[in-house]
Amino acid sequence: MTELGTRLKEARLSKGYSLDDLQEITKIQKRYLVAIEEGNYSIMPGTFYVRAFIKQYADAVGLDAEEVLNEFKKEIPNQPKEEVAQSITQSPTRRKLSTRSTNRLLETMPKIIVGLFIIVIIVAIWFLYQQKVTTDDGETVKEDAPLEYEEVPSTKEPAADETKEPAEDTDAATDENAEEEEAVEEEPTTTQTISAGTVDGATTTYTITGTDTMNIRVEVEGQTWVGIRNEAGSEQIDDRVYNAGEKVDFDATSNAYARIRLGNANNAKVFINDEQLQYAQTITTQNIIIKLQAE
Repeated sequence: MTELGTRLKEARLSKGYSLDDLQEITKIQKRYLVAIEEGNYSIMPGTFYVRAFIKQYADAVGLDAEEVLNEFKKEIPNQPKEEVAQSITQSPTRRKLSTRSTNRLLETMPKIIVGLFIIVIIVAIWFLYQQKVTTDDGETVKEDAPLEYEEVPSTKEPAADETKEPAEDTDAATDENAEEEEAVEEEPTTTQTISAGTVDGATTTYTITGTDTMNIRVEVEGQTWVGIRNEAGSEQIDDRVYNAGEKVDFDATSNAYARIRLGNANNAKVFINDEQLQYAQTITTQNIIIKLQAE
């Protein structure tokens, strides 16, 4: 094993690579990698490949390839002039192929542009033709449409007998309307009354009279705690913090009693049967007791 092979092998082992791993990384056959480590360059396809394979090997194991080639250039066989000349002659050929492909593309582009231009013109002509056909059809339909005649209402005066009958019907309708208005006026009207409220600390008690229902609605305009309990202290709604825009509806008619807890009364409005309750206190946190007094 040569010094170059030893140096490369040690670098490979320090990376934890096996020869199979290195073969997968560099795409160099395993037998050539073994030959590099052993210094057996005779099985290589040519001296040009010896330098190329050593450079790939060094790059894969983290060494500076140019530095390795310069340091061990005495161990690496020199590349014959024939191979150098062959590698040089191959490069212009590739350049020529690339140049030919580019020239062909440049020659083809004007033809493609002209073809696209012709297609756009054809589509535009077809579109204008379709519009013209549609317009002509519309005008033909208008010309062929039948004439419409408007009937003039008759100015003949109604007979005497015909004039009397509607008058009788009008009188009958007037009498019926009068009877309905009297019936409406006779119905008794009830007015709901909410007391001014009795204050006891943070609790205010209101009494409702003049109604037999007690529907409670709380409209929340900002974050506030809302809770409703019956006289026994049981929750009637989901007691929690409500956000702006939320509403709480609860029918407390059967209980005839409701205790409303507001965490921030400034952010909530309380309605009883759609009538807004006027707070007797201006404190932020307060309890509101509402009692329905039967007539």
